[in-house]
Amino acid sequence: MKQPEVVFYTRSRCPLCDKAKDVIMELKKEYDFNLIEKDIDGSGELTEKYGLMIPVVEIDGDEVQFGNIDVITLSEALTEKN
Repeated sequence: MKQPEVVFYTRSRCPLCDKAKDVIMELKKEYDFNLIEKDIDGSGELTEKYGLMIPVVEIDGDEVQFGNIDVITLSEALTEKN
């Protein structure tokens, strides 16, 4: 079974992003997944798509949560994927 791919869309100077990263790193201790972190500020396309939603977490291409990222929602999504 392949590991889920978690894509974390973030940007600098974003307190919600910092909190979300802490949640993701905490879950990394319990779940096996590949983490890809993308800074949207380097891409006009990503900034246009996610600018007001940041942070955004996708798992295997499915948008799971944005804004205030919580451990319960991500944990449930990772459990489904594993």
